[in-house]
Amino acid sequence: MAPRAPLPPLPGPLVFQPLKRRHCAECRRGPLPLLVLEDSAPRCLDCADLGHLVFLPRGDTALTRRAREESTLSAVVVRFNRRKSRYERQGLLIEEAALARAEQRCLADAEARRRRRTRDARRRAAQDELFAQAFAREIRRLFPGCPPDRARAIAAHASERGSGRVGRSAAGRALTEGAVTSAVVASVRHLDTPYDRLLMSGVPRHEARRRISPAVETVLRGWTEAGLGSAG
Repeated sequence: MAPRAPLPPLPGPLVFQPLKRRHCAECRRGPLPLLVLEDSAPRCLDCADLGHLVFLPRGDTALTRRAREESTLSAVVVRFNRRKSRYERQGLLIEEAALARAEQRCLADAEARRRRRTRDARRRAAQDELFAQAFAREIRRLFPGCPPDRARAIAAHASERGSGRVGRSAAGRALTEGAVTSAVVASVRHLDTPYDRLLMSGVPRHEARRRISPAVETVLRGWTEAGLGSAG
């Protein structure tokens, strides 16, 4: 079985997955699932002193790299692709103990990544809660008559991570008056007016907004003037 396409230089022995039935030129065993070419003659892994190695399929780059680092002896396994007329890597033959050590290293890394993701999620949740509280306080400052529970609900909805709502915009993160007011208006529009019912009945969005605009203004005025009255 002579190589039918040039192979790049590879460290260590090279092992083939034969496309045809092959027998070991030394011990005559076969057909061989894997073989080594010595003087253009096929040898089984045992006769090539590689029988103690275990096969690690390609696919997990980190595991492959670490297994090779851990193993004193390793061999690249290739198979000829007739359609592409080239040899392609199928995996590695590696020492079993080295593979076990590599797997432990990968598991340790995976656990470390899991712990880091957990810490990051907690940190983000704490940041989000603090921001939602600040957003709610700004709502109450601009609209003192807005009930506290409603202000908190508006803030939580507007600032939900990944929602794309106004609270996640640059203006929202800066707690600008325009962004905070937009969040309040959106809440009033959906919860305190027949806006949603108008949309469901087929009224175009801009026309529906025009119709409920007075109702929105009434709620906002009430929430604003309630604060002015208490201040007086």
